[in-house]
Amino acid sequence: MRSLLPQLDRRTFHLIASREWPGAQRVLPRLTRSANHGLLWFGIAAGAAALGGRPMRRAALRGVASLAVASATVNTLGKGSVRRQRPLLDAVPVIRQLHRQPVTSSFPSGHAASAVAFATGVAFENKWWGLALAPVAASVAFSRVYTGVHYPGDVLAGAALGAGAAFAVRGFAPTRAQLAPPARPRAEAPALPGGRGLVVVANQRSGQRTGPGPDRAEEVHGVLPQAEVTVCSGPDGEPLDKALEDAAERAKALGGALGVLGGDGTVNAAAEVALRHGLPLAVLPGGTLNHFAYDLGIETYAAAARAVETGEAVAVDVARFRAGPHPEARHFLNTFSIGAYPELVRIRERWAGKIGAWPAGVLAAWEVLRTAEPLTLTVNGERRAVWLLFAGNSQYRGLGFAPVRRHDLADGVLDVRVVHGGRLARTRLLAAALLGTPRSSPVLGEARLSRLRISGLPEGTTLAFDGEVAPAPAELTLDKQNEALTVYRLLPE
Repeated sequence: MRSLLPQLDRRTFHLIASREWPGAQRVLPRLTRSANHGLLWFGIAAGAAALGGRPMRRAALRGVASLAVASATVNTLGKGSVRRQRPLLDAVPVIRQLHRQPVTSSFPSGHAASAVAFATGVAFENKWWGLALAPVAASVAFSRVYTGVHYPGDVLAGAALGAGAAFAVRGFAPTRAQLAPPARPRAEAPALPGGRGLVVVANQRSGQRTGPGPDRAEEVHGVLPQAEVTVCSGPDGEPLDKALEDAAERAKALGGALGVLGGDGTVNAAAEVALRHGLPLAVLPGGTLNHFAYDLGIETYAAAARAVETGEAVAVDVARFRAGPHPEARHFLNTFSIGAYPELVRIRERWAGKIGAWPAGVLAAWEVLRTAEPLTLTVNGERRAVWLLFAGNSQYRGLGFAPVRRHDLADGVLDVRVVHGGRLARTRLLAAALLGTPRSSPVLGEARLSRLRISGLPEGTTLAFDGEVAPAPAELTLDKQNEALTVYRLLPE
């Protein structure tokens, strides 16, 4: 059996080498050279990250990570444990042969491992993008036999290692689909085929850093052709608050729902109106970061549209804060903070896509703690100095001082995190961040609460909530409205 497999491998190699492959002679040698050192895949990943949105950047990062693991495995365990001679080139036409022949062991194929690892890693994030890359990956793998540098068995072994590397990366860093927010508690919402009965307010400015951007009404009608759309905050649009009120009254008259296309600040404003009118909310993620939509599992307009048409929805918590005994409250769906947290998030988000979330969190902490001054205030009756106070609507994951995302948006808690002032506080916190153990640092305090009281705030202090900044009153109370807001979201089958 051992001798039969190498014979079959060689026979298949000679069969491929001696056969004419129409069109392959001009394409495959160039393709195999482009994949040297993973350059083809790094180029695709860079283009996707630059031109695509957050889902595309995430897929590109997973593909590159899978490629890196596959390459390391092939070049250490693979080629180091099996010493196999490269095929003889007698049967390969000279025009197909590479100008520079590889000198390492033939088994396994590193090109095939990298190609399959990258395509599989991308597919774990989005199966359609993975399918689009599959023919390219298969062509790169086949080109190694076509140009005479590998036996078919080398390519198959490399492909298996590449797929295994992608699975290993997924096991270490689960995809968003694996960590999808639980579809509970389910809530009643009307099914609106084609968007009939849905009244959408689209913020023309959301997510637009420069230029006028796409036509928001056309974006909505592309997925929900019968929805009514009001575009606001553009040159010819009406103010956001008035547009939302008018849309809510229209939706209530139709027996439908309120929709919003925009970023977290726009969604926050729409949520307040939806709560006041008792309407379900449809969120189309059209901002720059879209934390609420992404944490809920709504990553595309199409996903939101399918949920609206089928009437699938969940109930989510809404957090709120009010000034002292004042009855009127403001709401937040994501985060509330006092102190240096808004600046920390801004720095982390700017660098996370370039150097990774953990290094970006460390860099942000260093920059903020280097320049910020602690505030003295009273938290639940205790007077203390703090650099920042953060409260999240439901529990966040991530570094202790730089939480990243949530798994459950209906857990009934405020995720409260405080970075204390004091002697050597900056040094101790940064040391914990560098060691990857921020939660064990005495400088960081964490608690899961249903209510939080803050008082004694110095004059001139600002607070931030869901991307908005406002002056902070001397006294604040934060609490939760559990499962208060109904939001359209596809439910698992």
